Amino acid sequence: MHDLDQMPGHLIRRLQQIAVAVFHAEVEAVGFDMTPVQFAALVRVSENPGIDQITLAGLIAYDRTTIAGVVDRLVQKGFLSRAVSEKDRRAKVLHMTDTGNEALTRLRPAVDKAQDVMLSGLDRQEAEDFMRLLHKATEAVNGLSRAPLRSASKAAEKT
Repeated sequence: MHDLDQMPGHLIRRLQQIAVAVFHAEVEAVGFDMTPVQFAALVRVSENPGIDQITLAGLIAYDRTTIAGVVDRLVQKGFLSRAVSEKDRRAKVLHMTDTGNEALTRLRPAVDKAQDVMLSGLDRQEAEDFMRLLHKATEAVNGLSRAPLRSASKAAEKT
């Protein structure tokens, strides 16, 4: 018999459920209907104006085939604009709109608060240790993911 409370996969799943619920509560409190993946996409597009959708998928470790739906919703909300790439007519490039930039400015404090809530059971040193170990564990198995995280430089090499 397995003790679920000692299985990292079970605890990670529970923490993910809690993280999503906390995220939604905090962003709804400031008037937004947004998912964590949509927020991650906005952040990466704001950091990389003109990024194509496939590169964006790698930068947020999201499935290439479903990134279009995330982008569609952000375009519908008026947060992103999408255009055909001048370099590769098959690619779609993304830019933040003024509305998207304003939304990101308003969302950041709520998302920061959500992160604090998620780590509220830990003191400062424990939170730092947890984040360091979480990064280490995630990086060690990144290649096993259906959608591995790519660094900006590696993602750019693939395009």
